[in-house]
Parts: sequence; structure tokens; C-alpha cells
Amino acid sequence: MPLEAITPIDGRYRKTVEPLSAYFSEQSLIRYRVIVEGEYFIALSEHKSIRLRAFTPAEKKLVRSLYHITLEDAHAVKEFEAITNHDVKAVEYFMKDKLKGTSLKNELEWIHFALTSEDTNNLAYALILSESVQQVLIPALAAIVKTLNAFAREHKGLAMLARTHGQSASPTTLGKEFRVFAVRLERQLKALRAHRISVKLNGATGNYNAHIAAYPKIDWKRFTRMFVTRLGSRRSVRLAPNLITTQIEPHDTYAELFDMIRRINVILIDFDQDVWRYVSDGWLSQKTKAGEVGSSTMPHKINPIDFENSEGNLGIANALFGHFSLKLPISRLQRDLSDSTVERNFGSAFAYCLVAYVSISKGLKKIGANAETISRELLLHQEVIAEAIQTVLRREGAEMPYEALKRLTRGRRVTKKDFNKFIASLTVSRKVKNELRKISPTTYIGLASILSE
Repeated sequence: MPLEAITPIDGRYRKTVEPLSAYFSEQSLIRYRVIVEGEYFIALSEHKSIRLRAFTPAEKKLVRSLYHITLEDAHAVKEFEAITNHDVKAVEYFMKDKLKGTSLKNELEWIHFALTSEDTNNLAYALILSESVQQVLIPALAAIVKTLNAFAREHKGLAMLARTHGQSASPTTLGKEFRVFAVRLERQLKALRAHRISVKLNGATGNYNAHIAAYPKIDWKRFTRMFVTRLGSRRSVRLAPNLITTQIEPHDTYAELFDMIRRINVILIDFDQDVWRYVSDGWLSQKTKAGEVGSSTMPHKINPIDFENSEGNLGIANALFGHFSLKLPISRLQRDLSDSTVERNFGSAFAYCLVAYVSISKGLKKIGANAETISRELLLHQEVIAEAIQTVLRREGAEMPYEALKRLTRGRRVTKKDFNKFIASLTVSRKVKNELRKISPTTYIGLASILSE
């Protein structure tokens, strides 16, 4: 029950993260193991040099019917595991039990033939990670990018005060600042879409020992490449066969994946904090919702809770991803079991990501630009046009214009009148003076509006 759950992932946020249960629940892990074992069983039957008869189309369909793992099936696997104390062996026994009364009853010892449990597990997790990224995380992130780009286009010409080091700086536009985050995310999403997880299918210590003992003339490396390509194709993902491993695939591509997601999350944390500041300054407003309460004691408040929620959950996700990336590529000699318990927590990290991504999308639907406030704040900082004036004067060959503007503006609040007086004192042509007088904070935005598109 959600209200009895220990973690918010299975409690407070259960509805939000429901799409991930199809990949990261114990029932789903069992299903993916069955998929790997089933496809391997079928692939063996198709190899002409292996003493396993070819399966009929109906028999292949029968094997694949096992992939629909019901809750009852999952419990049956766990009952086998209670006896074997081995989760993959339990899957093997479950499949044999399901097929023992069928036309395949005499072929059941070919299930898990020459494999070690990590052959099954690494392929199962590769499918889980690849499919969940493709089907859940990428769409959630793409939705954020789409909204950011739409917001950027809508406000491409809304000049606003920029801040560097927290101080007033050359103006930008609200749209361009949002576009910055969209472009950063687009770059990372491109890499995420192209990423492939490496997998192995080479036995107990990675040398095909058992395979060669049984069939020394078969090209097992070729078989591995074929099987991995076909398995990925059937699941609409791309996997990369790794032929040189110990008992375990070394998980370097897991670390690559987690570091990619972690970079995306860092970008989103940066965005969350910027939006929080814009809301705090009154530059962005938030839509009210009937019945919502911003504070238990201050009735006026509308808190930027979606972006705060996102920031917190992204931090938790990144802490987990950081541990995964540091721990998983390390194994004692050919294998130790400490990776297994860590892998079972992948779903938690993905779930915290999804909660954060959904929160950002919700928050983006609530915010709007306070154009009047933004413009008023910008006009209070006339000093930001000092850069433009000194740059034009450099073009004209004026003597030490930077130093002159520094004396006028640094540490002082200046007005348009102060600039007009300064311009009048310059020994430049009337045309240049008119050019300088036309410079204003609202128009001094360079290519920001173009860059916003």
C-alpha cells in the first residue's frame, strides 16, 4: 500500500513513477531474464551444428508465451528461489516447469546451456536500462525541451537584466536564457539516444570454456554477435557485444549511461535554481490553482514547489548514479557479488529522475513572464549600457574610453541623464553622439532574439 511504503518512490510518488515498474520491479526483472533465456533457447535450436532439433513456429511461440510474467508466475519463481537460493537458477527451473508438459519436454536441458547467471543477468539489465531510457526517460526529457523552446520563442524579444557574479550585466532576453537550457539538453539527449550498452555471452570466466568443451568447432564469438544483435533488434534497442570480459561484463557502459543522465540532471538543477531566482525576483509569475495552499500560515504565498521538488529529487538521483558509476566498474578478480545488490537499485535512481522531470514539466505549465516587472528592473540599471558606449568609442579611436566609463559608472547608480551629459562632453562627431544616445538597456540585446529561436 502506498501509505505504508518505506520510500516515497513506492509511496507518495507511486502514480508518477508507475511507468518504470514495467522495467525495474522484481516481477519485471524476472520477465527480462525469461526473455533472455527464451531467446537463447530458440537461437540454439536454429544453429545447424548444435544437437538440438529445430523448433517449429508454434514451439517458438510457446517459448515466447512465457515472457508474459503474471504476478502468479513471479511468485512461482520466488518459490523456486526459496529452495535454490539462486534467482537465475529459479528462472531456469520455472521455465522447465512451464514447458515440461509440452512438445519441448525432451529439450529442456538446453535452457541455460553453457551459460553462467551473469550472461542472463547482464543481458536482462541491458534491455531494462535501454528500453526504460528510450520509452520513459527520453520522452519525459524531450517534453521539457519542447516546452523550453516554445517559451524561448514566445519571449525571444523580452529584454531583461542579465547578471554575472550576481551583479547587473549586459542585457539579454528571457527567451534566450531559456533557449540556453534547451540547447544544453538537446546535446545531451543526442548522446543519450546514441549510447549503447555492452553485453557478454561468454560463460563463467569469459572464455567460452563450456561452449568449447561441448562444441569446439562452432564459432561462438560469431554466435554471440548474432544473438546480441537479434535480441536487441527484437526489443527495438541497440546493444554492443563485448567479447573480452571476465565472468561479468565490466559495466563501463553502465557508468557511461549514468554519467550522461547525471549531466542532464545537473543541467536541470541549474535550470531549477535560475527559475527559482526569477520567481523570487518577481520576473516570473506562477498560476494559481483553486484549493492550493502555499503556506500553512501565510495566505499570499505561491511557492515554486515544482522546481524545488525537482532539484531535491535530482540530487538524490545523482547521488545514486555517482555511486553506481564508481562502484560497478570495480570487481574483485573475475567476479564478486557486490554488483548484484547495487543493480537492484537502478530503478530507484530512474524513479527519482522521473519524479523530477514530471515536476519540471508541471512547473513550466504554471509560469509566465512578468514583462512589466522585468522591463522596470532593467531600466533601473542604466549602467549596463556602459559596455556598448565604450566599445563604440574604441571603434572611433577615443582615448581610454573604458577608464572614462569606469569612472562614471563603477559602484554608482547612474541615470540616462548622466549618460547624456557624458556623451555631450565627448570629442566625437555629432553622428556618433546621436548613435550613442540611441543606446538603451531595452535595445542593447545583441543577437539574443535570434539566438532564442
